[in-house]
Amino acid sequence: MDLYRTPDDQFANLPDFPWEPSYAEVTLPDGESGTPLRMAYIDAGPADGPVALLLHGEPTWSFLYRHVIDALVQAGVRCIAPDLVGFGRSDKPLATADHTYARHVEWVRELAFDRLDLQDVTLVGQDWGGLIGLRLAAENPERFAKIVAANTGLPTGDHRMPDIWWGFREAVEKAEVLQVGRFVESGCVRGMSTEVREAYDAPFPVEESKAGPRVMPSLVPNTPDDPASDANRAAWAQLTQWEKPFLTPFSDSDPITGAMAPILRKLVPGTRGLEHPVVTNAGHFLQEDAGTELGHIVAEFVTGAP
Repeated sequence: MDLYRTPDDQFANLPDFPWEPSYAEVTLPDGESGTPLRMAYIDAGPADGPVALLLHGEPTWSFLYRHVIDALVQAGVRCIAPDLVGFGRSDKPLATADHTYARHVEWVRELAFDRLDLQDVTLVGQDWGGLIGLRLAAENPERFAKIVAANTGLPTGDHRMPDIWWGFREAVEKAEVLQVGRFVESGCVRGMSTEVREAYDAPFPVEESKAGPRVMPSLVPNTPDDPASDANRAAWAQLTQWEKPFLTPFSDSDPITGAMAPILRKLVPGTRGLEHPVVTNAGHFLQEDAGTELGHIVAEFVTGAP
């Protein structure tokens, strides 16, 4: 597997993101020989605090959670915010074929459980962070205490994705130069400074480093016989029996995943009896539009303290 590792100087002077990264190695897939993949993650907050696993999606990285992390750390929560393989400071396979849904689930599982041995975890997943995280929780329920699903879902390919998603997929796949920061900005409603947009571009200084962002939309199951469909159906079978607390703080302006909120609340028993806040004036990337607000919502959910 040919890899790209973003130079450290790309990440100098990131706005509102003071944390130094930690690194762990995860194995190459299918018994391949060679140097293991290096995954980056932020480990912030008290070591003995309750643990929140913050999983980002396409095409962002842990920088997306900076304001959420601030609020959680102030509430005494330990935050683990990985960069998915192919994103952020993590190693980036250069071939799109090196990315599969199953591999991304396994890489995060290996980091969270084999390397960090996280227990009693509150999952916070948005976009692909939910697609990966909900699979992890369903397949490893003993590791999780609570779940926060924000602007995400768990598609099986049995229902058509919305037209706006198909447009995004086509734009990402066909862009001669993929402007990651611009795509993130397009999923926000409150605007974005040049410095923040550049921070989303920072992991990808050369075009060949963008295989992850380019391929992830095509890995979303969109037909019933997709390679990931059976595993996601099995995960749904577990989630429809999930009694642990399950919160769905969706935003009010996300045309991509908005329809998933009522479905999750209807099908997952752990959603019942909870007040599910709507994050107003926020788009698909609600962590960027309303990170501090989302952080306070998650902190109250994790700690039980208003």
